[in-house]
Amino acid sequence: MHTTGSRPQLVVATDGRGVVSHAGSRLLADLADATGLTHAFGDALRRLRPRGTGHQPGRIAVDLAVMLADGGEAIADLALLRDQPDVFGQVASTPTAWRLLAGIDPAALGALRAARAAAREVAWLQACETREGGIPAAQAGGRELPGLVLDIDATLVTCHSEKEHAAPTYKHGFGYHPLLCFLDNTGEALAGLLRPGNASANTATDHITVLDAALAQIPDAHRHGTEILIRADSAGSAKAFLAHIRALRSHGILASFSVGWSITEPVRRAIRHLPEQVWHPALEQDGSLRDSAEVAELTGMVDLPGLPEGTRILVRRERPHPGAQLTLFDLDEGMRHQVFLTDTPYGQGSLQLLEVRHRAHARVEDRIRCGKNTGFGRFPSRHFQINATWLELSLAAIDLLAWAQSLLLDGELATAEPKKLRYRLLHAAARITRGARRLHLRIAATWPWRHDLATAFTRLQALPRPVT
Repeated sequence: MHTTGSRPQLVVATDGRGVVSHAGSRLLADLADATGLTHAFGDALRRLRPRGTGHQPGRIAVDLAVMLADGGEAIADLALLRDQPDVFGQVASTPTAWRLLAGIDPAALGALRAARAAAREVAWLQACETREGGIPAAQAGGRELPGLVLDIDATLVTCHSEKEHAAPTYKHGFGYHPLLCFLDNTGEALAGLLRPGNASANTATDHITVLDAALAQIPDAHRHGTEILIRADSAGSAKAFLAHIRALRSHGILASFSVGWSITEPVRRAIRHLPEQVWHPALEQDGSLRDSAEVAELTGMVDLPGLPEGTRILVRRERPHPGAQLTLFDLDEGMRHQVFLTDTPYGQGSLQLLEVRHRAHARVEDRIRCGKNTGFGRFPSRHFQINATWLELSLAAIDLLAWAQSLLLDGELATAEPKKLRYRLLHAAARITRGARRLHLRIAATWPWRHDLATAFTRLQALPRPVT
C-alpha cells in the first residue's frame, strides 16, 4: 500500500517582488478599452472632472465594473486593483470612487447607458468580423431560434440596513425589487430598473420602461429588420405591455411576445374540456421527448379580450416533480399545468417548439443568480441614486464577461458561469518581469488554463479597434 506524504513545509514571508494576483482581470480592463467602453464612459462623465485633473471619471467607472466582474462586492474592493499598479495602472482611491458615484445624477446615468450601447455596437461589429456567424442564435428544443431573444424578469435583493426607497417585499423580506432584461443569445445584461421592494411584479409601466431601455441597447442594424422575441413570466402579461410590444412593429421593430398567463377559472374549464387526442408530447431543451409532459392549444376556447389580435394561448401539463408547488386545480387533476400567451402566427413553429421556446425563459433565473454575484446582489449606499448607478455598473460588468466569452474564449470557458471564469482565468496569479523596455506578465507554467488565458490576450490584441 502506498501512502501519501504530508504537504511540503513552508516558511511564509511578505517580501515577494513582481508577484501579482487576479492577473486575468486585466483582460477585462483591456477589453473595455478595445470596445470603446472606457472612452465612451469618459465622454459621458466628462463634466464630473471640471478641472481636468485627477483620475478620469470614465476610467474610474470602468475600474469599478472590472472589480465587480472580478467578484468584488464593495467599493473598498477596488484596493485589489489599486495595489497592483504594474497590472492595472493608477486606480482611484475609495473616497474618490465614492465621490464619483455620488456625482452621477439621472442625466449622467442616462449618458452611461448610451455609452454602454455605443460599446455594445463595437463589440457586436468585432464579433461579426472575428467570429463566424457573428451574434450566436438562442437555442431551444435542439434548434436555433431566429433573431434575438430578450428575457425580462424581476428579482428581490435583500437590504440589511436602512436604504432610501428600500421597502418590505411580498416574500416578507426588506430591500429592492429590480426589473431586468437579458439577451438570451449572449447573456448580455441589456437593461435594469432599480425599484422599491414593494413595487408590483406586473406593473406594465415598468416593463415598458425596461423593454424600451433594452431595445435602445441593441445596435440599429439589429434592432430594425431582425426578429425580436420578448419573453416574460405571467408578470409580463399586462395588456398595456403586450399592446406596447405589438405597437413596436409600426416603428420597424419586428417584435413578438411569449409570456406566462394566470390559470383562471375559464382556463381551468377549457383544460378540462380538452380531448386527449389534442395533447402532443412536449420536448426537452435538446429536442428529445420530455417524459410525462404534454402540450395543447386553448386558442378559441378562452376569451382574451383586450389582447393584441392574433394572440394564442397554450398549455403544458406534466407529472409534478417532488417539491413542486401545486394549485388546488393541479392537485385535483393530478398534473401540473402552465399556461402562456404568444403572438407567433400559425405555421411558424409547432406547439412543441413554441412551448419549449417559452420554457427556455427559465435561463433568465441563472442570469440573475450570476448577476447577484457580479454586483447587484448588494447595494453599497443609503442613497437610491448611487445604488441605481451601482446597478448600471454591474450590468456593464456582466457585459464585459459576456463579450470576453464571445470574442476571446472557446469551448467550455465560452459558456461558463462567472464563478468558473474567475476561478480559472480572472484570479490567475502571475509574475511581472521587465525586459526590452516592456512589462511581461508571466503566468505560472503549471496553471491548467494558462494557454486559454494567453490565447485570449492574443485575440484581444487582434481585435479591430473603433475610431475615436
